[in-house]
Amino acid sequence: MNRDIDRPQSTPLHSVSVAGAVIRDDGRMLAIRRKDNGTWEPPGGVLELDETPEDGVVREVLEETGIHVEVQKLTGVYKNMARGVVALVFRCMPSGGEAHPTSEAIAVEWLSTGEIKEHMSEVYAVRLLDALSPYIPYVRTHNGKRLST
Repeated sequence: MNRDIDRPQSTPLHSVSVAGAVIRDDGRMLAIRRKDNGTWEPPGGVLELDETPEDGVVREVLEETGIHVEVQKLTGVYKNMARGVVALVFRCMPSGGEAHPTSEAIAVEWLSTGEIKEHMSEVYAVRLLDALSPYIPYVRTHNGKRLST
């Protein structure tokens, strides 16, 4: 008997997303201002069924920013408890390309940690700031606006 197949349909489903904490040599980090809602966030998006998390990060960062990256390591797992979205964030190193606005981002910038704190909501800023820590990976939950205590 396969328990996954026999599970009741009421079993909650989760969406998995990936994001890149892309860090330049000068410490600035790549961020986008989303076209759909105007918020500043790390570049990323929904992981496709046929790709690894690392491949998804490479694809999403390139699509949203024009920057090619090399994935270094997982820095955090973040779950939006209200929406059932699990985000995997990876520290990345830029390896080519030029940052430019895209169909998904009205602005693409290299931000300092101070600018990240100023421009991003807590639940997105922490994803980039955690990537700078030697104590990774972090596992955090939030409600879409605030981190859980």
